[in-house]
Amino acid sequence: MRLLPCRAALLALALATTTASAQNYPSQPIKLIVPYPARSLVDVLGRSIAETLSASLKQTVVVDNKPGASTLIGAKSVASAPPDGYTLLIPTVTTLSIAPQLVVKPGIDPLTEFTPIARLGATSFFLSVHPSFPARTMAEWIAEVKKHPGKYTYASAGNGTPHHIFMELLKTQLGLDIVHVPYKGSSSAMTDLLTGRVDMAFLDGTLAIPNIKSGKLFAVGLSIAKRSVLLPEVAPIAETVPGFDWSGWIAVAGPANSHQGKPARNITVTPQSITMMQVPRSG
Repeated sequence: MRLLPCRAALLALALATTTASAQNYPSQPIKLIVPYPARSLVDVLGRSIAETLSASLKQTVVVDNKPGASTLIGAKSVASAPPDGYTLLIPTVTTLSIAPQLVVKPGIDPLTEFTPIARLGATSFFLSVHPSFPARTMAEWIAEVKKHPGKYTYASAGNGTPHHIFMELLKTQLGLDIVHVPYKGSSSAMTDLLTGRVDMAFLDGTLAIPNIKSGKLFAVGLSIAKRSVLLPEVAPIAETVPGFDWSGWIAVAGPANSHQGKPARNITVTPQSITMMQVPRSG
């Protein structure tokens, strides 16, 4: 994951509180909802944020993993929580963009039921294959898949995740036939990819890079149009498939109307630190 520059990541969270509670905030533990399984990329980032918040606020920040329904279960729990700053969400592009459009009854309205706090980072994905797969470049990969329609399988972290959508976009653009095998989270998908039970997957750098460097997987392409500084030898898919340029994002959000209250206690979130300041609010 690529953390955004500090200026881009700075966004104040104004907690809906009374004057008295604003002065004493936080007076109780804060719950940070992570709508992904433990040990996933979002979980790792969420726990890092919780640790930094806890040190800055001198209050316990508890990470609560609530995966399921393409991250909508965790999102619903935050949408229905009081906007008092004690329940926060780590959403991704799946949570507030993809899933609400794919699921018939998502149970949330991302435009009205959440307060954006900070966009923490952008995530690129490596198109990774098991070493037994007979291709080492994007052109070879395309040729092999086209030669054997329906033979190969790809893993995803679940329906509606970037791992799923990016591959479907690639399949549609190239007219490919690859069988989708959805999992409940990236960790279980990674396990089956490493053992060869599935042939390929789009993986975020946290999972992909160590396994690519160790030779357990091979990357044939990158989802964004610019090479990664971490693995510059992996060519962007766009160099072979013009126009293919996709990434995910990770953020922090709260329930709707978390910006109300006067005065408000602001929490400023950056990739390096989290600080607090009193900000008088008008209106």
